[in-house]
Amino acid sequence: MPLPDLLVSAIALVRDRRVLMVTARDREVYYMPGGKIDPGETAAQAAAREAYEEVALELDPDALDELFEVVTQAHGEPDGRLVRMRVFRAETDASPRASAEVGTLHWVTTSELDRCPPAGAEVLRRLAASGVID
Repeated sequence: MPLPDLLVSAIALVRDRRVLMVTARDREVYYMPGGKIDPGETAAQAAAREAYEEVALELDPDALDELFEVVTQAHGEPDGRLVRMRVFRAETDASPRASAEVGTLHWVTTSELDRCPPAGAEVLRRLAASGVID
């Protein structure tokens, strides 16, 4: 029996043609700030909660615009297990800060594609295709 898809939300905070990505403590891969959608939570609520937990940004879920959904092989999961990542554009003048869950913040362009798991790499490709990052 196939494993259920992982349902996650993430934010895309773009500044100076770069998007915010993070690395977890003691890990090398770059990923979008975000995480699993909890029961009873909307995708936008999950994105806002995870943004606060990971990069200390207070975002209004109702102000987040959904950009797209990425569906691809889940990083670090058995073959065939998919992640469904709904990506929301975040707008804030606040400065993100790494939280307890996050080791380092990175402002990323497509030149860092090789540092990203499949879902993050697809987000970078789509953001570049829409003209918002390099």
